Amino acid sequence: MAEPKIIQKKPYVLDTVKGNYAWCACGHSGNQPFCDGSHKGSGISPLLAQIEEDKKVAWCGCKHSGNQPFCDGVHSKL
Repeated sequence: MAEPKIIQKKPYVLDTVKGNYAWCACGHSGNQPFCDGSHKGSGISPLLAQIEEDKKVAWCGCKHSGNQPFCDGVHSKL
């Protein structure tokens, strides 16, 4: 499997409305932290996430979280 591209070494902290999201796992999307289809041919697929209520979400920006698609702080060790 290909390695994801590290976009930033911090999360994308966003006010997120209830709904379904496709989180970019490859790091190539121009619509970070969400998928725009740029992963095609990378061997990495987006991760689907369902947000149950409107809230602030820390989406992983380094693409290496052990709790994908959410930040777990691993970016501080990269």
